[in-house]
Amino acid sequence: MSNQIFQTLKELPTPLEESQCVLHKHKILICGGINQRACYSYHILKNEYKFICDYPSDVILNGHCVVKLIDNKKDRNQITLLSFGGSYKHTLVMKYISVWSNISSKLNKSNEFNNYNQWIPFKDNHNHPIIIGRDQDDYNGVRAVIGGSNNHLLFITYYENNISVFNLNTFQFIKDDTLPTDNWVQFHCFVSNSVDGQGQEIMKTNKEKNKQNNKMLLFREDTGLSIEYDENNNIFQFHLLPVCDDIAQFYSYAYVCINDIVLFFGGWDGTFDNTVISKSVHKYSIRENNG
Repeated sequence: MSNQIFQTLKELPTPLEESQCVLHKHKILICGGINQRACYSYHILKNEYKFICDYPSDVILNGHCVVKLIDNKKDRNQITLLSFGGSYKHTLVMKYISVWSNISSKLNKSNEFNNYNQWIPFKDNHNHPIIIGRDQDDYNGVRAVIGGSNNHLLFITYYENNISVFNLNTFQFIKDDTLPTDNWVQFHCFVSNSVDGQGQEIMKTNKEKNKQNNKMLLFREDTGLSIEYDENNNIFQFHLLPVCDDIAQFYSYAYVCINDIVLFFGGWDGTFDNTVISKSVHKYSIRENNG
């Protein structure tokens, strides 16, 4: 593709593989990678990086997942990140204040900002550490989204073809189900269809709110699924979606959901002999239901 479409930006401070990224305003928070504990904030407008923190030295990252928790109080000065899963399960949270703001300069000068911009154990209401994921769960390449009527549900999709619902208020799994696919669900695309690309809820009618339905999309190779979760009745419904031939052989792609568009970047065909690594970019329109 021409340079008019893609532009080379400033290089990362360190090489990263299978990193997790979270969009926050005009910044992208980059959270570790395989055997790489460093986290950075990338300022889109300034094309600059700033170091946030390292993961704890006892945490081994390999196929982990990071999501942004949605604060119903809407404190604009901070967000909370949840990091969990991977081959070596961990569950940590970070109360993040922008490293680009004046507030961040006070982090080490005031007790008010203790535990900000660092990964700390995820704990219940009795201060007991919580690990999301049971012994039998393979969370290497796990993907998750936040949902629920109070943004209190963590929807987790993971190997081989599992989907679970974890209640972040009660710290318990409340639902397990099997995805209707023969493909392994691992290093896949999993996005919410209930929020836009900035993490803001789409306006709903009163009728839609009463249903308390959560809508999600999942893609992995030639599997495309529309997933609906009825919160009132604790029931999943699955609907097959078309997947274009050009992307049907790939997974392990980078992806982002912006409004009603899902963009897929690259991907791997999963083979070790004659491996194919894609350099293509594909678009999926949620409203039009096509690629």
